[in-house]
Amino acid sequence: MADYFYVHKKILPDYLEKVLEAREMLDSREATTVTEATERVGISRNTYYRYKDYVFRAKDPARGQQAVLSLLLADLPGALSAVLTCVTDHRASVLTISQAIPLASHASVLMSLDLAGLEGDINTLLADLKSLPFVKNLQLAGLE
Repeated sequence: MADYFYVHKKILPDYLEKVLEAREMLDSREATTVTEATERVGISRNTYYRYKDYVFRAKDPARGQQAVLSLLLADLPGALSAVLTCVTDHRASVLTISQAIPLASHASVLMSLDLAGLEGDINTLLADLKSLPFVKNLQLAGLE
C-alpha cells in the first residue's frame, strides 16, 4: 500500500475520472468495446490503456463489501433461521456460515456476509440482529 495515495479528484486531471467512467461502462456492459466507451466519455484509447490499471475509486470505509459476524444464539428451534431471515431482509448475502455444537443451551455461529446489495448500513443490520430474542451476543469481527 506504500505505492498508493488517496487524493481528492479536484487536483487530478479530468481524464483520470473519464478513464474510470469508461471502465465502469465496460464493466456494466453499457459499452461493448473500449472504442465505444472512450468515445462516449471523450478520451483517447491510448489514455484509457495508459491509466486503466492505475486509477481506482476509493471505497467508503463505512460501507464495506464484506463483514464477518460472531454470534451466540440460544439453542432453540428457528434461531439460526431467524438470523438468516434478518440478513436477507437487509439484502445481504451469506458467503459462509459455521455453527458449533450447542453447549450450555447456546450455539456459536460465525458467518461472513457479502454487503454489496445491503439496504441501509451495517449498523442498522447489527441493531436488528441484536434485537432478535435468540441472539444473546453479537460481535462484528471484521469489515472490509
